[in-house]
Amino acid sequence: MLIFGASTKTHQLAMLNLLCSVCGNPSAHALRKKVTKFSLFFIPLFPIAPPKHQLQCTFCGAASEVTKENAEQLLAQGGGASQPGAGRPPQQGNPFAGQQGPQGGGQPPQNPYQS
Repeated sequence: MLIFGASTKTHQLAMLNLLCSVCGNPSAHALRKKVTKFSLFFIPLFPIAPPKHQLQCTFCGAASEVTKENAEQLLAQGGGASQPGAGRPPQQGNPFAGQQGPQGGGQPPQNPYQS
């Protein structure tokens, strides 16, 4: 008995801040790549279709297909650094720890939300 079929895997490439063409809101968009592979005994072996790239708005959920060239252009413009290990290392801890407060006064910083 031979068990075969196809499996589709989705890889998230980047999160981009774009203006949604459906709802018109500036929001984060997930750039994803779907790859369909031939499977034998539940083991994916080789791709049987070209990969498809998709942008999905996180505000309204609208998804749209994009070409491979457009996806690569979007990654080059601003999404490439969101990959783990790409660009600078992720910041950990308090981002304000290295900053110095106002010089002189010696007063503790005031809370802008207190009246």
